[in-house]
Amino acid sequence: MFPPAPPSDEYFFINHFINPHQEDFIQQDLILTNINYSQGRSSNINDCEKKILHKEIERQRRRHISKLNASLRSLLPLESIKGKRSVSDHIHEAEKYITHMKKNIQDLSVKRDKLIKNLPDSDHQVLDHGNTSSENCLVNCTVSVHPYCGGVRIVVGGDRREESFHLSRVLEVVVEEGLDVVRCVSHKTDEGIFHTIQSEVGDPTSVDLHGMQQKINYVIMSTGYNTE
Repeated sequence: MFPPAPPSDEYFFINHFINPHQEDFIQQDLILTNINYSQGRSSNINDCEKKILHKEIERQRRRHISKLNASLRSLLPLESIKGKRSVSDHIHEAEKYITHMKKNIQDLSVKRDKLIKNLPDSDHQVLDHGNTSSENCLVNCTVSVHPYCGGVRIVVGGDRREESFHLSRVLEVVVEEGLDVVRCVSHKTDEGIFHTIQSEVGDPTSVDLHGMQQKINYVIMSTGYNTE
């Protein structure tokens, strides 16, 4: 029997650098690396989805603001927003316009009260009857006057019967203001009857929209006095 040969240098090298415990460590490191990679990839996907969602919300917000601004701009006098395009300018002009309208209403109320005080007692009875008719008319009727495509659009509507006021008298006011009536349409809805008048004018900025609206209101009120 020969004695067993001594371990060679190659055996010591393999046994020293490659052993079962070290292989387990290598496998664990690979698993942890794969988990970290998967988590990092999932985090990147979530960040991307959040960015896309944020962009979509911002796009919808801007679109909604644009619609609101267009609606606000359509209610303001054309001369007040001429040459002004920013939203902040339109909001500022709206504040000025509201303040101006409030002052006009207050001034008219003061003038009305002074006129009523100077009337004789006999005229107060007639005035009271007229106020009752006009109040019913103003409650049930609405008048809007806005610039529209090189002219002015007037919408008169309410729940009163069509024969309750003469549309021809409203058209006379439009013509007296120097406008050319190009279209007049009346239609009935569940809410009532609406008359839409479209007109043209050479210089839309020369039209006093507020004054025209007051005249049309006066015409409707005057028609309400006639109970024949």
